[in-house]
Amino acid sequence: MALWDLLPNDWQTALLSVKPNLTKIELEIDQLIASGAALAPSRSDIFSALPEIPEAVRVVIVGQDPYPTLGHATGLAFSVPADTQPLPPTLRNILAELHDNIPESIGARGDLTVWRDQGVLLLNRVLTTEVGSSLAHQHLGWQEITLEIVRAVRRVNPEVVGVLWGKHAQTVAEEFNADRLVESVHPSPLSAYRGFFGSRPFSKVNELLTNSGHSAINW
Repeated sequence: MALWDLLPNDWQTALLSVKPNLTKIELEIDQLIASGAALAPSRSDIFSALPEIPEAVRVVIVGQDPYPTLGHATGLAFSVPADTQPLPPTLRNILAELHDNIPESIGARGDLTVWRDQGVLLLNRVLTTEVGSSLAHQHLGWQEITLEIVRAVRRVNPEVVGVLWGKHAQTVAEEFNADRLVESVHPSPLSAYRGFFGSRPFSKVNELLTNSGHSAINW
C-alpha cells in the first residue's frame, strides 16, 4: 500500500500540502529496500502514532527516529512491543523518571499505546530508519512531514502541550505556545543525568492540562 493511503482520511486532508514530499520519500525508501535494506518500523506501522483525527491529540511528545533494533520499532516514538526485554536504555530512563515523578502510575511499561489512546502523539522527527542503523533516513525529508503534522495539530488545538526532549525535538519548539512547552535534555544514557532525571515532565504536562480545564493523562 502507498504511504499516503496509510494515512487516515482526516490526516490526508491536513497533510495535503506535503503529499509530494511523501511520494518522494516513498520512492527513496522503495529503492533502499530493493537494495537489501530492512525498514524499521514496518511499512504498515509508519503512521501508527496518529489517531484517527488531529483533534484527538492533546499532547505531543517528540522523539528522534525509530529504534534500529530488529523488532523494537512500532511507529510510536520511544515505545516497544509489549513484553520486550530488555527495554531500550532510553525507554528505561523514561519509565524510571515516570516512577519517580508519579510513583502511583500503573499505566505504561514498555508498550506506550496506552498513552496514544489518551491523546498523546508519540512523534519521531524522522519516521523510518534501517534495521541496525540509527538516523539512516534523516536525509529523506521526513522532517517536513512531521513538522506539518505538528502544525496540523496546532491548527485544531492551539493549546496542545509539547514535550521536547533533546535538540532534535526542540527544532519544533516555536510551533507551540511557550507556556505549553515541557523541555529538557534527551533521556538517553548519554544525557539523562544532565537534566532529564528530576525534570518531572509527566506531572508538568498534567498540571498544564488540568489548569486549562482538561483531564490529566493516566501515565
